[in-house]
Amino acid sequence: MHAPTPESVFIQRVRPNSGDISIPTYQTEGSSGLDLAADCTHPVVIEPGQRVLIPTGWAIQLPPGLEAQVRPRSGLALKHGITLLNSPGTIDADYRGEIQVLLINLGTTSYTVEPGHRIAQLVISPIIRVEMLIKDCLATSERGQGGFGHTGVALPHTSSKGSSEGPGK
Repeated sequence: MHAPTPESVFIQRVRPNSGDISIPTYQTEGSSGLDLAADCTHPVVIEPGQRVLIPTGWAIQLPPGLEAQVRPRSGLALKHGITLLNSPGTIDADYRGEIQVLLINLGTTSYTVEPGHRIAQLVISPIIRVEMLIKDCLATSERGQGGFGHTGVALPHTSSKGSSEGPGK
């Protein structure tokens, strides 16, 4: 057995006899994410507004210091309104269960996930663990407490109190 390097990740087929689902792969030399395919036994119809958990058939063993993020595929989002809830979904280095993808249909028509369809991307990234320290007063910054809409995106007024210009103004 080989020891993983920072550039390699062990992967295991969860259901070895469930079908011909390809190993997650980069589609081009410059791809950041490995495509994940649906490991369902039959087509799954996702109605508008419905969310469905789709198995991929794979479990991974990440080296310490890495995480995997499950992200949407832009083509599915643009063409069909299919995206991910909990996006990006984080897979921690100590998780050994099956990678599953929580799809939602934000489109106006039904969408069918076929077995083997590429449904999401898996991006592997380094992480930095920090120690949280309580402090009575944080250093000031130019931005301060400016949040949602602070840099120019106007948000609708959501409170009966405060400025009529909305948050961040």
